[in-house]
This record gives sequence, C-alpha cells and structure tokens, in this order.
Amino acid sequence: MALVKFAINNKISATKMSLFMANYEKELRIGVDIRRKRKMEKAMKFTERMKKVQEEAEAALKRAQKEMKQQTDRERKRTEV
Repeated sequence: MALVKFAINNKISATKMSLFMANYEKELRIGVDIRRKRKMEKAMKFTERMKKVQEEAEAALKRAQKEMKQQTDRERKRTEV
C-alpha cells in the first residue's frame, strides 16, 4: 500500500512530472522496469522477422540465380551447335 501511495503522490499535478524527473531528466526506477521487458520482447520479434525476411530473400536470389543459369546455358548450347 505504501508503494501505491508513493506512486500516486510522486507526480506533481501542475507539471505532470515527478520532482526527480524535473531535476534529473529521467524517472526514478522503483522495482522492476516493465518497459525494458517489453522493449526486449519487441526486439526479439524484430530479429525473428528480419531473419525470416533474410531467409526469404536468400531463397528468392537462389531461385533467380538458378533460372538465369538455365537460360544462359540454353543460349550457350544453341551457339555451340
């Protein structure tokens, strides 16, 4: 209950910020920082998406390379005959 009272009284209504924020330009950390966990989850999801995009791009490039090689090989066979 003391933490709840502290959190409620921690902000000054006129400035809408705590005295700590006004003095040091950052919030006072009390206990676990939930925002950090959310940021970490977002970063992990982003890296997973980027890995998937890279894998798809790599597969597309390999397909394109294979098709180009097949077309080039067909052209070479025609000129050699």
